[in-house]
Amino acid sequence: RMETDYNPMELPNNTGFEEDSDYRDFEGTDVKDMRLEAEAVVNDVLFAVSNMFVSKTLPCAEDVAYINVETRERNRYCLELTEAGLRVVAYDFDQTDDRLQTPYHETVYSLLDSLSPAYREVFGNAILQRLEALKKETQS
Repeated sequence: RMETDYNPMELPNNTGFEEDSDYRDFEGTDVKDMRLEAEAVVNDVLFAVSNMFVSKTLPCAEDVAYINVETRERNRYCLELTEAGLRVVAYDFDQTDDRLQTPYHETVYSLLDSLSPAYREVFGNAILQRLEALKKETQS
């Protein structure tokens, strides 16, 4: 299950709507959530891919957002982000292919690790550099 910043208990008590009411979406908290989650995913790993951005063509909703990614190998993917995780939904930007039955990945790291050896290398090197920097800090 993906972590989100939204907690239904944080809604103001004076909305006048029941907790399970369909109207709670009008608060605006849900609708922005998957887009914000998608932006966070992009910002997390952008350094390790050629290009990555939230789709402006495919609709973001409270429960789904789409992310375009181009790996360092120049392969393009459209990723779907939902509560279930991330999965490839097409092999080009801003597309979805209902015939694709790709597995969900719990994290963007796991998904990119399976798609791109160059991502794995860049990400691994970044971790090594951070560890070296930490080691130097603790030695001084």
